[in-house]
Amino acid sequence: MIDSTDKPAICFVAPNAYAALSGRHDLGHIGGSEVQQVMIARELASRGFPVTFVTSDHGQADGIEHDGIRVFKTCGVSDGWPVIRFLHPRWTSLNRAMSCAGADVYYQRNAGAETGQVAWWSRIRRKRFIFAAASDTDCDRKLPYLRTSRERMLFRYGIRRAARIVAQTESQVRRFRSDFGVESILIRSCTRDPAGSSRAEQADRQTGRSRILWVGRFAREKRPEMLLDLAAMCPEFDFHVVGAASGVSPYSDALLGRARGLPNVTVHGRVPHEEVGRYYDRMALLLCTSAWEGYPNTFMEAWMRNMPTVSTVDPDQVVAKNGLGGISETVEGLRHAIVALVESKSHWQACGRRAREFVVRNHGVAGAGDAYEQVIDDVLGRRVDQPDGMNVVYTEGG
Repeated sequence: MIDSTDKPAICFVAPNAYAALSGRHDLGHIGGSEVQQVMIARELASRGFPVTFVTSDHGQADGIEHDGIRVFKTCGVSDGWPVIRFLHPRWTSLNRAMSCAGADVYYQRNAGAETGQVAWWSRIRRKRFIFAAASDTDCDRKLPYLRTSRERMLFRYGIRRAARIVAQTESQVRRFRSDFGVESILIRSCTRDPAGSSRAEQADRQTGRSRILWVGRFAREKRPEMLLDLAAMCPEFDFHVVGAASGVSPYSDALLGRARGLPNVTVHGRVPHEEVGRYYDRMALLLCTSAWEGYPNTFMEAWMRNMPTVSTVDPDQVVAKNGLGGISETVEGLRHAIVALVESKSHWQACGRRAREFVVRNHGVAGAGDAYEQVIDDVLGRRVDQPDGMNVVYTEGG
């Protein structure tokens, strides 16, 4: 794709990504955004791109290398004095780490103050900046996750100065245009095909009581209370919960107390990302109760294992349009969708087969790598050859 044998350097500015990069299990929750960035980064590194990350300080050596990717660190999450720590040490250490990375292109994902900070640094140093959405809330003009006017101002500054904005779905492309007046390109999220996860090895999913899997944080936007309502309504099914709260709160404490009182709910707690696959392999289907999402990694990971999805959200209506499971916004509707799948083995198998075919066709890591190579070449003004058979969507506008 690139005429020159010298690949441009790319830096991922991802404060929370060190756990996903290093495999350290003591650093808490690994989010879908971090999983996506690490997969893309490793794919680009395997193609010869010099890849670096900027992450928070977790006691690691500055410039440490993981799988050929160098990691430069900012300050620690709690370093500095309240109020002034926004400027120092947070912003100053971010600038220092980005300088150490010495990249040609800087990539930042998730709406936040960092969007504007990375855009500003890149602009004054004549570097190219790519922003990528991680959730539908990133393209919502209200920016519900950004708590201060300062964060919202910096984010708006950043996306208006990005060389490219990457959306996960067609609906995000439309929202960026309508809510912020900016154009974006569509690159579908990606996932890897798990080794040893064949349909034949998973034949016991439909034996005995049907097992339903729910994966996520105990956060209000994930609405785990809907899961518990559903479990109380459906004593004939077993519900397995993989995930935990980000911290101690009355909300999460109440949910855990209620879950313990339901005999058909098992809470497995936080599980390292690389070990979650064994839970997918034993379950009949994946349940999602979120109020909103971007493009959930959990969907793609389930689909790779021939696993249908029953969900309250359906990005770009891919579940409904492609017959990958069931969709409903109510607990009663979710129950009907689950019953329809588990009571008909042929229907369940057909949905699972379509799910795997869909994700293999549309969400491969190699295809995402092709698309990102094209974006990097494009923003640097290098010649681009459109790859044949690209298996992720890459389009201008909608």
